[in-house]
Amino acid sequence: MDFNRLSENFEQYLIDIISGKHKKRKRDRTFKAFLFILSRIYRSIVQLRLSLYSERIFRQRILGCLVISVGNLTCGGTGKTPVVEIFARTLAEKGRKVAILSRGYKSKKKSLLTRIFDKILNREDPPRIVSDGKQLLLDSEHSGDEPYMLASNLPKTVVLVDKDRVKSGRYAIREMGIDTLILDDAFQYLGLRPRFNILLVDSTNPFDNHHLLPRGFLREPIKNIRRADVIFLTKSNGGKHLKHIKHFLQKHNRRAEMIECTHKPKHLADIYTGKIEDLELLKGAKIACISGIAKPEGFEAFIRGLGGEILYFERFADHHRYQQQEIINFVNVSINKGATMILTTEKDAVRFPKLDRRDLQFYFLRVEIDILSGQETFNECISRICFI
Repeated sequence: MDFNRLSENFEQYLIDIISGKHKKRKRDRTFKAFLFILSRIYRSIVQLRLSLYSERIFRQRILGCLVISVGNLTCGGTGKTPVVEIFARTLAEKGRKVAILSRGYKSKKKSLLTRIFDKILNREDPPRIVSDGKQLLLDSEHSGDEPYMLASNLPKTVVLVDKDRVKSGRYAIREMGIDTLILDDAFQYLGLRPRFNILLVDSTNPFDNHHLLPRGFLREPIKNIRRADVIFLTKSNGGKHLKHIKHFLQKHNRRAEMIECTHKPKHLADIYTGKIEDLELLKGAKIACISGIAKPEGFEAFIRGLGGEILYFERFADHHRYQQQEIINFVNVSINKGATMILTTEKDAVRFPKLDRRDLQFYFLRVEIDILSGQETFNECISRICFI
């Protein structure tokens, strides 16, 4: 029995329920009501935890260096990884010694037996070092998709993985001489106090159905936006709807600066050779696309917007780890559909298996961040935020 496949199928069923795709069946309506009850319980737990930190019953640690938290209020899909990357690159260019701390979502854990022995022997488990700023040390399976992608794109930046980011932060400072910590996906991580709390909000779908998990995609109530120091409105197109979104955000947080930014495709890269190709290659191309991300519609829209014709696509659950046979089957169907290339996301590319034979070219789409509002560049914006 393939438990990973069962888990992904159940995850997709939950997403369909949350998104309202199943409305007619009585059992689905009953399940939705059950999820709503769970979401109210979850909301109470989240707010209780926040209160315990606010009242200093739970302590926030301070590590004595520049700490920047980058996160979101919803589950995935805000384009957080490119923002973390450009923060790390800009700060490094300004002379800071940067480490990115991640929890390594869906990375391969130690065996249960090893963890039991560590507990019995009171052995401290050091953070996993994805990159020491000199070389890449772990693959995507053991580090997680985002940490591996960040370490690959930032060869001079330390990337560490550990659920306890206080511990990994101390390790980075003590063992690696780090003076700047960037906490990846950490708006809900309250154990370490950041100097700047950066919140990302997807301007195309800010809060989905406004329900908390598991009835919706919110990790905590919308009113907790008040903790943010800076709000980045991602995937912005400068449309009139942004005025409404900004007004809504300002009702909950009047002090946070709001910055509009967009994700722009930069180039194509061959998954296996790394060869860079211009986006012009997509014009008129017959494409098969495959993805395992939270919101694949944006990726597919990029392809169509660049002149590509999508003849066939497959969507897997977020963070899906591809098997060789899955890719072989996908290639064969793509050829039968008339596709001349296969395109995926950069995040998916790190999870692709090795293939000895490639009947179609495999590319990923490299996407980067650009500031929309004002004449300021993203680098100037980050410098202003972090060095005031």
